[in-house]
Amino acid sequence: MPRSGSLIYRLDRYLFRQICLALLAVTGGLTALIWLTQSLRFVELVVDHGLSLSFFLEMTGMLVPSFVAVILPITTFVVIAFTYHRLAGDRELTVMRSVGLSPWGLARPAIAVAVLATLVGYLLSLWIVPASMAAFHDLQWELRNRIAAFLLQDGVFTQIAPGLTVYVRSRDPDGTLQGVMIDDARKPDAHSTLFAERGRLIQSGSGPQVVLSDGSRQEIDFKTGRLNVLTFRENVLDLTDDSHRSAREPDSSEVSLHALLDPHLGNPRDVPRWIAEGHKRLTAPLTALSYGLVALVAVLTGPFKRHGSVARPFAGVLVMIGLIAAQLIAGDLAARDNRALFLLWVEAILPGLVCAWLLFAPMLRSEPLPRAEFRAEPAR
Repeated sequence: MPRSGSLIYRLDRYLFRQICLALLAVTGGLTALIWLTQSLRFVELVVDHGLSLSFFLEMTGMLVPSFVAVILPITTFVVIAFTYHRLAGDRELTVMRSVGLSPWGLARPAIAVAVLATLVGYLLSLWIVPASMAAFHDLQWELRNRIAAFLLQDGVFTQIAPGLTVYVRSRDPDGTLQGVMIDDARKPDAHSTLFAERGRLIQSGSGPQVVLSDGSRQEIDFKTGRLNVLTFRENVLDLTDDSHRSAREPDSSEVSLHALLDPHLGNPRDVPRWIAEGHKRLTAPLTALSYGLVALVAVLTGPFKRHGSVARPFAGVLVMIGLIAAQLIAGDLAARDNRALFLLWVEAILPGLVCAWLLFAPMLRSEPLPRAEFRAEPAR
């Protein structure tokens, strides 16, 4: 390999390594911050209800791929803009320009990182995120319908399921419940209230149950208006929500791309939203490449200054804010009316095409490349 080719290869590798390491660090740090803020709503399960730390980490860890898929295009822009701006401030870009690197030569490592981020985005969007969200919703459904009855708090009215409220005065170390009251309104025509001195929770094949001892059952007969009171020595009550006995209905975030683009739903009103979700999975990863090109235009175009420029990166940040807002608006419009689906593709592809033209059109027209000028500075 000629000496100049070897130098260019080393510069490409240097820039690629700088951008990749920064992208991993920024994406990892921001993901950890989002995970920390989102997992706070599950801390109560560990602190107040005694669930294990491993269960907490397993449940919240399933949300991490969705966080990465959302922030990866944004961190790609931030890292590329920051890296090239730092290189300009350290005069490293000045040296690279002085050896004759073209705009394509300077942008090539960043574009390679942006393409890599796009491929990772597709891997997350099409496979990893749907699988992780399906596992998360399964675990959440299991927690709600199988374990929720075991999360009763002393002295608190707890709604186990719609129409089913349980109150426990205290809980013994062996798990025996003292002073139990249950208001069961799951069947409007058979609304009843049960009181018991003691109770214990058991797990059956159909779900959680409570075995009540030495209590009474009060129920109003709607035909006669009389209050019927039945005392018992022992009574077993099923605490499972009847509306959730059947299989859980999948959410749009956890199904395959084919199921989103060709949905067969019981409620036709949800069809446009599912189709829009499918197109979001196809277009969202492309924004990593577009946002990377926006960052390159912000730091590599315009009048060349050895010390860099703050105005262009700041303008790039404003453009990014506008693109993110446009993405949210396009997604909302497409979910309401699928005739607006083209807006998702326009928002994902058009900024990248425009920025690529601004960045490389002068080179295609064979315009002279800006050379770094070194001027002697007066001694202080």
